Amino acid sequence: MSLPLPTAQIAGVHHFRLGDLVVSAINDGIFEVTLDVMANIDRAEAEALQAAAFRRMPPRITINAFLVNDGQSLTLIDSGCGTMGGPAAGAFGRRLAALGVAPSAIKRVLVTHMHIDHVSGLVDGEGKPVFPEAEIVVHEQEAKFWLGAVPAGAPDGLRDAFGVAQRGIGPYRERLRTVSGGEVAPGITLVPAPGHTPGHSGYALQSGREHLLIWGDIVHMPGVQFAEPEAGMVFDIDPAAARASRKRIFDMAASERTRVAGMHLDFPTFGHVTRAARGYAFVPEVWYPDV
Repeated sequence: MSLPLPTAQIAGVHHFRLGDLVVSAINDGIFEVTLDVMANIDRAEAEALQAAAFRRMPPRITINAFLVNDGQSLTLIDSGCGTMGGPAAGAFGRRLAALGVAPSAIKRVLVTHMHIDHVSGLVDGEGKPVFPEAEIVVHEQEAKFWLGAVPAGAPDGLRDAFGVAQRGIGPYRERLRTVSGGEVAPGITLVPAPGHTPGHSGYALQSGREHLLIWGDIVHMPGVQFAEPEAGMVFDIDPAAARASRKRIFDMAASERTRVAGMHLDFPTFGHVTRAARGYAFVPEVWYPDV
């Protein structure tokens, strides 16, 4: 069965044509945070970078997920916060509905990692599955870590994160496919980027000569981390590996002129990475009212 491709933009959703695909960034909302969430950077330096990038204080972290329409099937990449993210988040479901997409039409959900703002939208407020027909795809190391036993001596915040992951994925255990790389759906390849979590991954999309890397959580704070890639987040499981993944992917994107998108880049998220006098910079795609 063929599916219609969207042709017009609507609020909270941005459609981007990639060859024969339409990739829709769907804004789930924001987290209001402080710079205490940042690690491996002096607070005064982070504040100065925020100010230099004309960004507000206290900071906000944008939350996005993505819908891929190939004309034959619909694939989600992450699912937002669902009912778990507070009053400023959780818009993903109603924006998907505004697109006219029924949850039963989603055939697969590719998960970048199992944090609250990526898997909580898989279930409703009662913990029941939102996408009754969907297969869930995730890196094998991600599943091994979060769906196993909580490490002895884990702090309360990490214990809570295990509960969130298992709540989101639990109803899909019989439809969970774990992978280590390679093509996971037509034209979509998993790109391991460990560190933020053990199996954190991006997804590379290709249609004809067009390419896009949806890189997950390589960046949370664009005003700081492009200029200073060494800066991380306090909830990185392996900070050194997270920094290495960020710098590797920045270098690749800048060298190969790869179009990127991210769960915490400023909506509507699509753009390119360039080298700058200090670190890197992000150049957003020009917005157009049609697709």
